[in-house]
Amino acid sequence: MIGYLKGTIASIQKHGNRVVLTLDVNQVGYDVQIVPRLLMQLPALGELVQIFTHLQLREDQMTLFGFGTAAERDLFRQLVSVSGIGPQLAVALLDTLGLQDLVQAIVAGNTRALAKTPGVGSKTAERIALELRSKLAEWRQQAGVIPVPAAGPALSIQEDVEMTLLALGYTNSEIAQALEAVGQSTALSKREDPEEWIREAIAWLSR
Repeated sequence: MIGYLKGTIASIQKHGNRVVLTLDVNQVGYDVQIVPRLLMQLPALGELVQIFTHLQLREDQMTLFGFGTAAERDLFRQLVSVSGIGPQLAVALLDTLGLQDLVQAIVAGNTRALAKTPGVGSKTAERIALELRSKLAEWRQQAGVIPVPAAGPALSIQEDVEMTLLALGYTNSEIAQALEAVGQSTALSKREDPEEWIREAIAWLSR
């Protein structure tokens, strides 16, 4: 119904985990709930911005959800088509993993990565992967969402490495930076020894 809105940023408000952007479009203010990570990409108040939108209709309310790209908006729509996945959980998935990593996790069936999102348990993660894996494998080609090869451990050991580092108290962001950094080593990148990856990551993080 409303594909996108282009207007100036009137205000940004945070309500708990929700971020609401008020967009002034021809002197009409639209309240749009956006994915929180979009905040880092927004210009200053009063600046022009284009937000891709999805209108969620319920008996008692209408909610506009906003995204930085059409691909994010389309992925959101795929997520809410899964039984048990509401719009807030879909937003949380996009915010936690981002477009590229979320698509990659679903296509690869990486349920541990999906379960990093608050509110997503193992059964929900399995359902998302089961229902969307084949759809997203085809969709990402059409949408141009091609995974960027990252310098990191092989998928076969990635989950074990990440979970061990998480258990040691490191954040997802720190772990991602460390694995990409140490993965630049040609020798290490060819090995599938989780203990060696963990040891090198800890050394990098302790510098």
